[in-house]
Amino acid sequence: MNERQQIEFDVSSALAMGARTRQEDAVAVAFPEKARQGFAVLSDGMGGHASGDLASRTIVAEIFSGLTLGDLEDAAHLPGLLGGAITKANAALTSSVEGHPTRRGMGGTVVAVVAANDKLHWISVGDSVLYLFRDETLTRLNEDHSMAPEIDLMLAQGMLTAEQAAHHPQRNCLTSALMGEKIAAVDCPDIPVSLKPDDIVILASDGLQFLPDPIIEALLLRARSEKSADIALDLLDALATLNDPEQDNTAIVVVQAKACAVRSRPNRFRTTSDAIRRAFRRAVPPPAYVTTRRE
Repeated sequence: MNERQQIEFDVSSALAMGARTRQEDAVAVAFPEKARQGFAVLSDGMGGHASGDLASRTIVAEIFSGLTLGDLEDAAHLPGLLGGAITKANAALTSSVEGHPTRRGMGGTVVAVVAANDKLHWISVGDSVLYLFRDETLTRLNEDHSMAPEIDLMLAQGMLTAEQAAHHPQRNCLTSALMGEKIAAVDCPDIPVSLKPDDIVILASDGLQFLPDPIIEALLLRARSEKSADIALDLLDALATLNDPEQDNTAIVVVQAKACAVRSRPNRFRTTSDAIRRAFRRAVPPPAYVTTRRE
């Protein structure tokens, strides 16, 4: 009996209000217990805009309903499937605004992942983050569709001080979002990330970025042996200890890749049957009127 290593997932999500008066983040997860495949969707409604909470819920619901576990087997079609789900969600926002003009300006970010066996596909629009924690290192996988990268570039070029860059009034302005209009930029690579045992994938709204990346990295290093639910709560607890009066809503999905051994049994029936057929051919020659040909 042979054993081959596969990956199964331990997945949890969590939400926190922060210092806001309403929750504008939304999240949905479809990972059965000890699943080898599943998907998750997270959206951050655009704060300060009309119906940001409705926008995030609409985006998550539309994308979530456009995916099924049965769709995950065909990896080649996953980027197109995710792209179609984004288009559907954006169209739902268009319809919502057309039916209720007071909702004009509603919108949100989105990050969605599909994990199938050891491959991770994703799509994102906006500044919600997708992190990979591997070998004690935290890496952002998706693009940041906000002014933050431009402002950081100005900092690197000496055009701004660190203080100016950190508190720049346009730092959190989105350069792409779902608003029922043309989407300026979508991040959806054709080539997935190959996951390894002990990898941790994190989807989060930008509320998590009140914690600097080195702090997130240190928390994950300390908590990597915990379950996904504990890791999500550890991150939210760390945000709470900041007691920042500007703390935004925070939504988190933690996806842990766990090694699992799968035993494969040899097909003894087939092996035995092949042996019987070969022995029968040797013992009983074919009739004279049958033409035989060696392949």
